Amino acid sequence: MRSMVVFFSCRSLQATDEFYLQRLGMKLWHTQPGCHIYDSGYGYLGFVEKPQVRLPEYSCISLNCGSREEVDRMYQKLKEQPSVTVPRQHPFFDVYSFFLKDPDGYTVEFQKIAEGGSR
Repeated sequence: MRSMVVFFSCRSLQATDEFYLQRLGMKLWHTQPGCHIYDSGYGYLGFVEKPQVRLPEYSCISLNCGSREEVDRMYQKLKEQPSVTVPRQHPFFDVYSFFLKDPDGYTVEFQKIAEGGSR
């Protein structure tokens, strides 16, 4: 295996491009009619344009940051987005993160997982 792509449906590739390319800074890796694949630098997210989007019962696109400071920098960049939460230490896991919603309502998390196992 060389890499992995996780696919989601979206209502508008234009709105999805605005979010993942412009706001989050990902790169457009591949396009086909009705489909865009974004490169996070460590994996790929694919979106297929469909008129109806049914969100799964649970999903979370977690983007791993190199430090808590990077999580805080991303929060400062994105804090005006609707539905953004304040960065915090998770009460059960050794993870520092914040969450927001993309244009279709998918949960996106920016996180720093503590290195070295459990706390």
